[in-house]
Formats: sequence, structure tokens, C-alpha cells
Amino acid sequence: MKNFLSALWVETLKTRRSKVPFFTTLGFLILPLVGGLFMIILKDPEAAKSMGLISAKAQLTAGTADWFSFFGILAQGVAVGGAILFAIITAWVFGREFSDRTAKELLALPTSREAIIGAKFVVVAVWTFGLSVVIFGLGLLVGYWVVIPGWSIELFRSATAGVLGSALLTIAMLPFVALVASMGRGYLPAFGWAVLTVMLSQIAAATGWGDWFPWAVSALFSEAAGPRAELLGLHSYLVVILFSGIGFAATFYWWRNADQTR
Repeated sequence: MKNFLSALWVETLKTRRSKVPFFTTLGFLILPLVGGLFMIILKDPEAAKSMGLISAKAQLTAGTADWFSFFGILAQGVAVGGAILFAIITAWVFGREFSDRTAKELLALPTSREAIIGAKFVVVAVWTFGLSVVIFGLGLLVGYWVVIPGWSIELFRSATAGVLGSALLTIAMLPFVALVASMGRGYLPAFGWAVLTVMLSQIAAATGWGDWFPWAVSALFSEAAGPRAELLGLHSYLVVILFSGIGFAATFYWWRNADQTR
């Protein structure tokens, strides 16, 4: 436990001193702000055109100006945008030592590899879920400021489950990003993997197999393609748990047995 806490402190310190958390947060903050802009436009499209917010040829398909549509934008943004942004974070956490050529020095410390990788996973989980909570909280403030109609406690509870549930399902698939970043010894292979899984998720969802494809479950859970109760079943969540566990085990196994002399 002492080794793990030491490794966690080091990983947290590296993250805190980096500019990556600032820029990832700044980039993700665009989501609720853009959602609020869409709500303003949808409330009065003609006024938005007269103010120059949209052109005369613009066609918005975000739905109606209400809390249900706004929460839908947040959930879908966390599921789809989070798949890329969270992958970038994971690739940085697991790939920076290889890019900086400090992996050998890291593993020469009197700390087990399991403790180091466990600490990295904890940092990634806290970082990405924390971002999701911040985005949801800012979304509530933006919606209040824009004066969106249709608020209810039941909708708030459902939206909380939708947004944060989508985030958790997205986070659950990050171990594979960590594995690819480790095996590829850097950032770029993990970025390619993230893009590949997003594209395959779109194909799986379009062909009706999204409920069996673990990387597509978070987007379907966000109700981007319809009510989640009609699109997902118990098997969908079990597939996510299964593949998440495989990703964890494979990452730990690779770090434990791979030749780290390069």
C-alpha cells in the first residue's frame, strides 16, 4: 500500500505540474457552452439570425429549446467527444515516459510495476470522471442562465444518470487505450486506436450490433440513437465489464513482463 500511495503521489504531481489538465478542461468546456448557444438559437431562430449568430441558410437539428434536449447534448457529447478526449488523457498518462525516454528510470525505482500502473489508472479515472462532473455542473449553470424551459426533478435525476453513466461506460473502455499506448511506446498508436474504435462504433450502431460492441455502448446509453431501454440489454453492460477487465489484465501483464530496456 505504501508503494502504491507513493506512485499515486508521483503521478498526481506530474499531472498537476503539466498543462495537459488545463487544456483538456478548456477544450471540454466548449460542450455545455455550445449546447447553451444552441438553446438560445432554438428559442428564437429569427432573433438569432438578426443578431448574426447563424446564417440564413443554417439548419439546426438539435431538437427543441428545453432541458430534455440540452441534457441530451451533454450526454452525447460526453459519450462521443469523451471517447476521444479521454483517450488523449489516457495516452498521455501511459505514453509520456516512453516519449520522454524516462521509462527505464521510472521502472528502476524501488516500486512495483503493479503499483505504478495502478496509480496511473486511478489518475486517469479520477481525471476523466472529474471532467465529466465539471461539464455537467457547468451545463446546469448554462441552462439556468439561458432560462431553458421544461425543468423537473425527475428529468434532472434521469439526466444525471445519463451523463455520468455515459462517462463511466466510456471510462471503462480506456484500459485498451492504455494498453495500446504502452505497447506502442508513445501517444500516436493510442490516438489511432481511439479513432478506430469511434469509427467502428458508428458502424456497429448503424448495422444494429452496437449493443454487442463495447465501445458503442456509451453512445447508445446517452440515447444518441433512441431510448436506451430499447437499444441496450443486460448483455451490453456485461460485455463492457468483460472487455474492461481484459484491458486491465492485459495492461498489467504487459508492464509486468515486457522488456523495458529501450
